[in-house]
Amino acid sequence: MPVTMTLDVMLARRKMKGKDLAEKIGISETQLSLLRSGKVKGMRFATLGKLCAVLECKPGDIMDYELDPADLTAKEDGD
Repeated sequence: MPVTMTLDVMLARRKMKGKDLAEKIGISETQLSLLRSGKVKGMRFATLGKLCAVLECKPGDIMDYELDPADLTAKEDGD
């Protein structure tokens, strides 16, 4: 999947530890670690909103996308 998390970059810019971010947004350090590594298939908009609020950023600041033509033909989960 060409969507990647760049959350570590924003954490470094904000001089914040993952443990502190997890606590502020109300998720476990394990869940945050999975988000940071890109090992999750999705995220709730509420979680994304909390991340952006705490880090004072926009979704594009913590996520990136590289064009992959296969995305146009890929089936979504549940299809």
